[in-house]
Amino acid sequence: MGRFSPTDRCSSRLHTMNRILPPTRAWPLHGVAATRRIEADATDALPPHTLMRRAGEALARLTLAIAPHAQRVWVAAGPGNNGGDGLEAAALLQALGKQVHVTWLGAAEGGQRAPADALDAHARAAAAGVLINGEGPCGLQPPDVAIDALLGIGATRAPAGHMAETVERLNALTCAVIAVDVPSGLDADRGQPWGAACVRADHTLSLLTLKPGLFTASGRDHCGAVWLDTLEVSDDDIPDAWLSGAAALVPPRRHAQHKGSFGDVVVVGGATGMAGAALLAARAAQAAGAGRVIVDWLQDATHTPGVDGLHPELMMPNGWSLSEPAVLKAATVVCGCGGGSAVRERLPRLLSLAGRLVLDADALNALATDPQLMAQLRQRRPRGLATVITPHPLEAARLLGCDVTQVQADRLAAARALTELAGCVVVLKGSGSVIAGPGHTPHINGSGNASLASGGTGDVLAGWLGGRWAQAARPDVHLIDEFELAFATASQSVADHGGAAEPEHLGALAASALIEGLRRRLAGQP
Repeated sequence: MGRFSPTDRCSSRLHTMNRILPPTRAWPLHGVAATRRIEADATDALPPHTLMRRAGEALARLTLAIAPHAQRVWVAAGPGNNGGDGLEAAALLQALGKQVHVTWLGAAEGGQRAPADALDAHARAAAAGVLINGEGPCGLQPPDVAIDALLGIGATRAPAGHMAETVERLNALTCAVIAVDVPSGLDADRGQPWGAACVRADHTLSLLTLKPGLFTASGRDHCGAVWLDTLEVSDDDIPDAWLSGAAALVPPRRHAQHKGSFGDVVVVGGATGMAGAALLAARAAQAAGAGRVIVDWLQDATHTPGVDGLHPELMMPNGWSLSEPAVLKAATVVCGCGGGSAVRERLPRLLSLAGRLVLDADALNALATDPQLMAQLRQRRPRGLATVITPHPLEAARLLGCDVTQVQADRLAAARALTELAGCVVVLKGSGSVIAGPGHTPHINGSGNASLASGGTGDVLAGWLGGRWAQAARPDVHLIDEFELAFATASQSVADHGGAAEPEHLGALAASALIEGLRRRLAGQP
């Protein structure tokens, strides 16, 4: 291995490693193809084996940080360069006095010769005294920490044979499991397992770049905490997406401002039996800081509540949707929350006249079954009218004429397809919500957790988005156009919504409690 201080090697590049979630800044995401280009350019510019040795150092450093007192380390190493990264880390950890056992599948999987970098790493690990064989973990005693270095971003199918058995062993461990680059068996682009065998890691060290699949669909469930080490390589590629979630500063209100300075939000929804959805959206819009919030009920006026007992500041006039065109154009309208079939009658006028329009829930279901309404939606952008739609996967599938499995199989592609179909900003909700818009690189939201899987939280998002959007002054076209503003507001609102559910707690978060969390977050309170 040559002369070196293992401790120095494992601490020399600490400044290059970052923990990613929850994100405090925007991070570029690069898919497999872009990462391969970055890797190839760096390999050509650096001495042989440099990248793999840097990767091994990064992995050893993270292992020491996560399990500083661990004595027994099991490395499950595959036949390719991912396995080589694990072998490099094994050599360093062995030199630091750890008992390192490597299960190397380089000879077991099809008899193919390992790449030159991986063979070099194998030789270095053997020379360091690492125990390398094709059997299971750490002899008679369980490991204190394990490293999944089986498969990297080059995988295109589910692990099988010995590889699948090793994945099962990793998933059965009670110690921390650290995945190299991507949990083995997970599609780095789409965030979906290739098959039944897929590692469930506690930590994932992404190398060179962050991959989109780590943050959407099933990625978060399989990756655990995500770390990035760029290996001292800069990337100049245009990212495939951005990871968002940083909190935006809210400008202080000036004394001379009044309620009219912060815009009107109108929630059109709450058909018979579904008043709660409209009230949640309206309360969220009010919590976001909108100057005035109106509920335009989609039920007979004799049956509508005339006042919200908890929030009497909400206004409930009859028939707001029939207002003069200038009134509709000046407002931010949130339509569909608890809309039922009644929403269909209101949509043509709203699509034609509303200045800013957020479409959710039953409004989206009406669009999916009515080509004329969809044509009206597509015409809003050419007419200078901005729209944000907020489908969950089933609503997205209805709009696209496919099934939920297809939407979830490639969420980035589905969000892009919806943008092309509707000509507007799209928030595809779910694990790692995707925000897409015409001419924009998509954002994947990094905030939030499974406690948001609760009835009404989508209504809260729609209302919060409307409330934040209403406060933004109509833009000067020379500085920023309405569509840029819609995309930015949607991305930030989704980040706010997820952030209000953190830190994660057991069980579901009630939608009404989420509104209070958003209110505190906006005020800078814990």
